[in-house]
Amino acid sequence: MALNLQDKPARASELSDACCPVSAAEAEVIAARLYDICGSATRFETEKDDTFLLDSGERGKFVLKIAHPSEQMEELDFQVALLRHVAERAPNLPVPRAYRDVDGEELPVVTTSAGERRVVRLIAFLPGTPLDRTNSTALQRERIGEVLAKLRHAMADFSHPADSRTLAWDVTHLLDLSDLLDFIPAGSKRAWTIRALERFAEIKPRLDRCRRQVLHNDFNTSNLVVDPTSPHFVTGVIDFGDAVRTAIAVDVSTALMNQMPKAFGDRQDLFREPRDVLRGYLRHADLTNDELELIPFLAQGRLAVRALLTCWRAELFPENSRYILRNTEAGWAHLEWFNGLSTTQISELLTREEP
Repeated sequence: MALNLQDKPARASELSDACCPVSAAEAEVIAARLYDICGSATRFETEKDDTFLLDSGERGKFVLKIAHPSEQMEELDFQVALLRHVAERAPNLPVPRAYRDVDGEELPVVTTSAGERRVVRLIAFLPGTPLDRTNSTALQRERIGEVLAKLRHAMADFSHPADSRTLAWDVTHLLDLSDLLDFIPAGSKRAWTIRALERFAEIKPRLDRCRRQVLHNDFNTSNLVVDPTSPHFVTGVIDFGDAVRTAIAVDVSTALMNQMPKAFGDRQDLFREPRDVLRGYLRHADLTNDELELIPFLAQGRLAVRALLTCWRAELFPENSRYILRNTEAGWAHLEWFNGLSTTQISELLTREEP
């Protein structure tokens, strides 16, 4: 199926445009020249940019991010400004600090050996274990919800010219991705995805009336760094690349969906773990009854977004398909579970009294 990106503004070009990868050796040269930091660079697997762990020995560890060439300077400035704002409003929140280069620039531009102009950022490395590589208790999941709520409050008064950009991973634009259905395997998987789109279309008018602000929008287990021995548990919230002005309910739904167990056997309730996160969240931030009813539908919608974008991008970039599809298989089981629930049952997942 041919795709016309200009007809679908929600599908950012950096999700479909190829670029020439920057090697670890070249990343080390860039770090030394821009930041006067010498160290060894190790590549992180990422969706679209080139990101490296930079170990400079006694000077510590940093994260060097070399943006995809199609990313807009204004949107990258939005991310840097947001990190700075959160650090000012809530200095105790574990978000990374962004550093300026030797000339005082926050977003220096380099021309790589492949001749591409790329924007560079250096941010602090936050130690800990990515949550997707460990387990969590109910109390620890409540800590996750508390951090999400505090982050929402820290962002509440933030604005930027690029904060209302149209982002493919923002569930509010799910219906704009419907032409990607041909990339979903035919049969039950496509039927589950279509059902998620139909249900989203039904609740979209209510979503449009919900409260909105700038939010992280990607509170998933790979973007949370934790220390099980710490009473705070969460030691880092990373990757603000999908931050955007969207519905508060969308931000919460993304966090809850990502707490659904990947392996669950014949369990009937996959929202047991997400409710732990919600419990912690509600200690510090409010949600209306309408938002609570919509969040499960938005979680189902986020699963559909992931299915559509990852199946599409896996065909575009087969060399990176393992990383792109790393969560998709579990997502099919989640979509199947939602498909087996009635609309009423879904709307009551967070509002009914727990036994």
